[in-house]
This record gives sequence, structure tokens and C-alpha cells, in this order.
Amino acid sequence: MRAGTDDQRGFRASLDKDPNEVAAMFDGVAGRYDLTNTVLAFGQDRFWRRATRAALGLRPGDRVLDVGAGTGVSTEELGRAGVWAVGSDISLGMLRVGRRTRPEVPLLAGDALALPFADGVFDAVTISFALRNVADTQVALAEFARVTRPGGRLVICEFSTPTFPPFRTVYFSYLMRSLPAVARAVASNPEAYVYLAESIRQWPDQAALAGRLVAAGWDGVQWRNLTGGVVALHRAVRN
Repeated sequence: MRAGTDDQRGFRASLDKDPNEVAAMFDGVAGRYDLTNTVLAFGQDRFWRRATRAALGLRPGDRVLDVGAGTGVSTEELGRAGVWAVGSDISLGMLRVGRRTRPEVPLLAGDALALPFADGVFDAVTISFALRNVADTQVALAEFARVTRPGGRLVICEFSTPTFPPFRTVYFSYLMRSLPAVARAVASNPEAYVYLAESIRQWPDQAALAGRLVAAGWDGVQWRNLTGGVVALHRAVRN
């Protein structure tokens, strides 16, 4: 299956997260992706990006890799800390939109499972709302460690599990029922957002993701809930 333009409809990646299918799906939603995200997140996406930048503890001159950067909106936010930030993404369609709308942001094609960078070249690595789309989480976490210098930081910003049970019930109902309906009104490929809702529902909770980070060899693993646990920031240090 392939998708390549915003005119295509009815395509979504399967939950086995084949890289070609995932890339093709994001190619097909690239044109309105940032706008759709802001609408579906009720504007909270801006807050989540700022919180991610703060959690990285960046210093002017740091070299930062933004994995799964899409159109570079998150990479642009990182650059506000006075760092050299480069974004990478597997979707060429997302990168094309980013290069057109944010020409000042360095964006490169790259797979999270085999990053096109040398060992230990970054002071920090981050990935926002993309780790759950990777076929092998542990391989990706190991790749992030490979390109990070000893003592460097990792921050993962990802949808997670709300901590208050009644809110959790409402949230998951929104994901599986309301989100696809809203996406039909604003997204170029609403079917893609059915996959995205399903992938969020399948994703491990905060403690389980922390365990994966520890298993991948990251130190000092901790997390902070945002928006009641709808999103969690996981932070770790390269040993």
C-alpha cells in the first residue's frame, strides 16, 4: 500500500508498523498535518513542545537531534534555545512540506532504526509523538543512545495513559470515537487518524515505557505527566 499526495483517501498504516506503510501514510497527511494536530489537541501541542524543550535542559551551542520531526515544527521550537537542532524523518512528504514552510530548519531523511549519523555526535536526542510508530522500539532506543555522547540526554514526548480513571475513560472514548469524526472535518486523510488513535490505545503506559528505556541501557530514567497523563515526558541520560 502507498500514499503520496494529500488527494488520496482511505489509507492507513497497519499496526505492525511496517516502515514503508508508516512513511506512506504520513506522506498522505503532510499538507495539513500541523493544523490537524493543533485542532485535535485543542492547542495543547504548543505547550507540549515547549515542555519538551525545557526537559532537555539545553545550553546554547548544544547539538540536538529531533527524530520523527515531520515538518520540523518541533525542531524549530528546539532552536529557540540557541542550539543547533536538526530534524530527521522517514516521510519524504513531511520533509518536503517542512523544507517549504521552514526553510531555515535543517531537515534530513532518516529512519529511527538506522540513523544516518556517527556515534556520539549529539548532546541530546528527542522524539515527539513518533516512537509509537517505529516497528522496533528497543532498536530505536539503542540507536538514540549510539548517536548521543556519554552524559547526553534523551527526552521522549509521547501520548500515554491518563492517571485519573474517570478522565481516562473519557479520553479513550474521545480517541476511538470523537477523534476520527473531528479528523474527517479537518484532515486530508481521516483514515490515518484511525490508525493513530489505535496506536495510542496500544502504547505502553508510563512505567512500561520507563522499563524499556532501562532495558535499552539508559540511566536516570524518570517521567513527568502532562495534561493529566494524556502525554508523558520521559527523560534519561546516556551512560
